[in-house]
Amino acid sequence: MAQSDRSRAIPLSEVRTRIPGPQGERSLSLFRHGTLEVKLSAPLAPNEQSPHQQDELYVILRGRGYLKHDGRRDRFESGDLLFVAAGTEHRFEEFTDDLLIWVVFYGPSGGETGA
Repeated sequence: MAQSDRSRAIPLSEVRTRIPGPQGERSLSLFRHGTLEVKLSAPLAPNEQSPHQQDELYVILRGRGYLKHDGRRDRFESGDLLFVAAGTEHRFEEFTDDLLIWVVFYGPSGGETGA
């Protein structure tokens, strides 16, 4: 790993302008390190997702709505942190048009085990 890859700052103000992408992409992969992948996402409704192979964190930067997951429906708003284990069906519902999220995938395929 090159010295420049040992740490990094990713200013939201710089990457936010890259969504939507040239083909209308609403999610942008910004950083990878080992099993870690960090994306910026500005989803549109309807938000249909397939269960992911890795555990996932969502950091809500802007907006509010509901996370439907694992038989539950939880409200979220700016500043909240959401966790979805690998293989869990989930989606965002009734969210505001300005929803902006850091998405963090990590760990092995199938998710981590633990308490």
